[in-house]
Amino acid sequence: MDPRLPTETRRPELAPARVEVEQMPGGGMRLSSPAPLGAHPPSLGVQLERWARETPEALFLAEREGASWRRLTYRRVLGQVRSVAQALLDRRLDPGRPVAILSGNSLHHAVLSLACMHVGIPVSPVSPAYSLVSRDFGKLRQVLGLLEPQLLYVEAVEPFARALAAAAPEGAEVVAGASGGGAATPFSELLAASPTGAVDEAFSAVGPDTVAKVLFTSGSTGEPKGVINTQRMLCSNQQAMAQAWLFLERRPPVMLDWLPWNHTFGGNKVFNLILRNGGALYLDGGKPTPGLIETTVANLREVSPTVYFNVPRGYAALLPHLETDASLRDALFRDLDVLFYAGAALPQYLWERLEALSAEARGRPVAMFSGWGSTETGPVVTLVHYPVGRAGIIGLPVPGAELAMVPNGDKLEMRVRGPGVTPGYWKRDELTRAAFDEGGFYRIGDAGALADPERPEEGIRFDGRVAEDFKLTSGTWVSVGRLRLDVVAACAPLVQDAVVTGHDRDEIGLLLFPDVEACRRACPDLSPDAPVEELLAREEVVEGVRAGLRRLARESGGSSNRPARALLLAVPARLDAGEITDKGYVNQRAVLAHRAALLSDLYADPPGPGVILV
Repeated sequence: MDPRLPTETRRPELAPARVEVEQMPGGGMRLSSPAPLGAHPPSLGVQLERWARETPEALFLAEREGASWRRLTYRRVLGQVRSVAQALLDRRLDPGRPVAILSGNSLHHAVLSLACMHVGIPVSPVSPAYSLVSRDFGKLRQVLGLLEPQLLYVEAVEPFARALAAAAPEGAEVVAGASGGGAATPFSELLAASPTGAVDEAFSAVGPDTVAKVLFTSGSTGEPKGVINTQRMLCSNQQAMAQAWLFLERRPPVMLDWLPWNHTFGGNKVFNLILRNGGALYLDGGKPTPGLIETTVANLREVSPTVYFNVPRGYAALLPHLETDASLRDALFRDLDVLFYAGAALPQYLWERLEALSAEARGRPVAMFSGWGSTETGPVVTLVHYPVGRAGIIGLPVPGAELAMVPNGDKLEMRVRGPGVTPGYWKRDELTRAAFDEGGFYRIGDAGALADPERPEEGIRFDGRVAEDFKLTSGTWVSVGRLRLDVVAACAPLVQDAVVTGHDRDEIGLLLFPDVEACRRACPDLSPDAPVEELLAREEVVEGVRAGLRRLARESGGSSNRPARALLLAVPARLDAGEITDKGYVNQRAVLAHRAALLSDLYADPPGPGVILV
């Protein structure tokens, strides 16, 4: 693909949609790509050294610094990585005690992570919410108790002071990016180290089985689990993506991204995509929340990405700005090859609005793709790399990945085997054994179905979490994932997300997270400072939600698709309670556990205050 071509004539070059299907005894099927996985380097550090040699002055990473950007080239990043790696070796850190990074995305975070992996020291980026949002630091204690780090990094000491005092292991060194940290070691001290032959020796010993990272799952239903990420997982994942998205190797990708590096989506898929393909990554300090989405908007005015990744909540927050600002719309879509979503299913109404905007900006819709995987799969298992006309399609298995679809109730449970799959959980052998079936397939817990059983090359449709589905007292199964999407679409734009209720009850209920800004727009005569509780009680909001749910009831067949009651939640999903992840994905089980009183109100007779009867 020639980047000099006009946008309206340039289309991303993609691998053809092909899949091999093998029927399994007892039902189900096994899917795989007919293309073998190509050769890939033994470690991410090989890629860094490659680009520092071939394109030394090309931009690798950029971070906001006032009104401009602080930029690091591949040559400079490698130089800093080697210096920090030497400082780590000088400390004789134990590879069995990973370096813990408690703060969010930053240039220092990136350099420290790359330096650790360069010389075979595992790194573990930990959700900043465990330190900055938590009140009791319970999850942080659990995580650091498993890791036993000898070195912890924070961007600045003051915001993390309470967390460090409560949870840092005795004797651990604290390194801080910003000055003014008391006993903390300034990061500049690590950068000042002079690399020796010890760095090269350690680097040469890093191989495919070397542990690169320990990434923790959200831990919303129990203790956080540390997922071992090897160099093989990370490198094979990127090779598989490049074989599906051929355009990645035709021009270096440019990305503006906010996704947190303590999650596999941002830390592996996004960051490693840039590193593998010699691209440029601009760190977006914004987030899809009121007050921070404006930062993303401002950054998009200056950075026109070639690939843009986000979660559905991120697109929902960005859409009102794109629909009212033609210059912003043009900046986003001008050079774009692909618009990608993952982390949660995208409601169809968001797909259609994004498609319309991109067509308006460039004369034709931009390619909109998705994929599927988890922290345990590095993350890519399936990827869309062919035209699809609707949301919900997660693509086909990438080269190297085997996908077993095993009957589980009335669904097909998806299980995964391949080089991108984790060898297990950090210091949790019992969890590792339980995570794999007798054939060595990882039990991911999600369900899928062929979009068209007669044409498997059309891809797989995501069919929700197996563990989330439940039965009504009538014995009718409720497919939570599918219904959630239908509810959000029916109540758009007033509802941002939905938790489906009704286990062992007579009818389906809903706990609804409103889009507060959309609700305010629906009530133009209400004071902008009016409390959320007052807003959600307004007739415009209540009747708008009721009308959407009644419309869904008319169009749906049977009790399994027909909510009978709903309650709008004035309190947003809470990170500290595990109700929502850093990426904005609402955890159904955690919300139900933490809001049991509201659930009682929802099903009370007569119903509690605020309950909307459909």
